[in-house]
Amino acid sequence: MGLGSNWIVLVTRNTRMEGLKKRWGTVNQADFLLDAAVDHEVERRRKSRAKKGLSINDADLDAMVVSASALTDRGAYEEEDQRYQTAVRSVMRDLSGLGFPVREIDRSYLANFDFGRCMAVVVLGQDGLVANAAKYVGDLPVIGVNPDPDQYDGVLLPFQIGEARAAVQRVLKQRHRVDKVTLAEVNTISGQQMLAFNDFFIGCKSHASARYTLDIQHSREAQSSSGVLISTGAGATGWMSSIFNMAAGVSRFAGGSEIRPLTIDRKDRQLMWAVREPFVSRHSSAEHVMGILNDEDELVIGSQMPTEGVIFSDGIEDDYIEFNSGNIATFTVSPQQARLVVG
Repeated sequence: MGLGSNWIVLVTRNTRMEGLKKRWGTVNQADFLLDAAVDHEVERRRKSRAKKGLSINDADLDAMVVSASALTDRGAYEEEDQRYQTAVRSVMRDLSGLGFPVREIDRSYLANFDFGRCMAVVVLGQDGLVANAAKYVGDLPVIGVNPDPDQYDGVLLPFQIGEARAAVQRVLKQRHRVDKVTLAEVNTISGQQMLAFNDFFIGCKSHASARYTLDIQHSREAQSSSGVLISTGAGATGWMSSIFNMAAGVSRFAGGSEIRPLTIDRKDRQLMWAVREPFVSRHSSAEHVMGILNDEDELVIGSQMPTEGVIFSDGIEDDYIEFNSGNIATFTVSPQQARLVVG
């Protein structure tokens, strides 16, 4: 492949079965461990029933095996892996016929991959993989392909496997249509920058409380919490929705009024932020726990965590910014937008 080559990039991910093989070395070893887990669970249930003086016949044991096997779901792992590998081969074959080199990239390499010579980026599901890829590709169009419509809703995956080639052809001829999606951006005084398609998490790497100062519209507050979430419109129905679920549940239990989740469109130039489980003490308060950032607004957070402070986006904990004492982070609506191909 020459230095002047232009690429089509296919972004893929490890299946759960591949994750098991990576962890345990071989398929046989992974199968052995899953079988051992089933045997262990059956024996545990047998002993539990015996302690209660309940008799166990062959039918009972068969039912236990079926129930325990469902917990490991090995068959689903294998079927999912087979379907995904078939989809990868099919899409690679179709794209290779377009006359340009096709480069397959695992999602674990996205942060370090140079997309400078790429013409189009094809993402082979799930929806989260589109979110992972879109923030790294700059202005390149992203084509989301659903590898298994029976399993994935495909909100960000408008194309089926057999439609990938035609979608890429439209992109190469610049006859495609795109939806522009608002991204969130963070910049730190240490010079680091990161984008988020769905959300940012700011907090402590462990389960310890995060200590920080929060400055919104020149109102500063010292806080201690389990972290801060900053969500785009695309992420408003994801992690951020758990904040509203918790608030609604507490309100119902306490006899309060119904709390409905706030949503923003993924095209809106807005972000939503919320503090998770704020703790009030002599050193921390909770006056500012939620808000909306409009275009050109800023949320400024200063770390007071001597160690293990982090900022990461879209659930990728391995790709993070260290956020320890003395570091200050400014969160805004990003001028960059994700460009998702829709036709």
